[in-house]
Amino acid sequence: QVQLVESGGGVVQAGESLRLSCSASGRTLRSHDFGWFRQAPGKEREFVAVLRWNDGSTDHADSVKGRFTISRDTAKNTVYLQMNSLKPEDTAIYYCAARLQSLRSGKDARTYGFWGQGTQVTVSS
Repeated sequence: QVQLVESGGGVVQAGESLRLSCSASGRTLRSHDFGWFRQAPGKEREFVAVLRWNDGSTDHADSVKGRFTISRDTAKNTVYLQMNSLKPEDTAIYYCAARLQSLRSGKDARTYGFWGQGTQVTVSS
């Protein structure tokens, strides 16, 4: 079992930055992948970024490459999403998710069994 708690959302102006945090608890974090997904009103949940805990390897959606960075702090059992140069289209509820390490695509939300409650990010123009 993995429990996830997100924090760090808020309201910012376009071009500004935010850092989201996902505090994870559980005994086998090193056996898991961690992802960030987002869902805007009226849209489907979409992949943002994924990180493999045991080696720190990452992947990011094309729409956020160069602006967002997923990372982890192993001492704090926390996964971060640093978001720079935010745009109004980044407005959404952001969710942290976890799954046992898998060869399946980290971009598929259906492969994640553990989810946080979500944190709202609003970017005004």
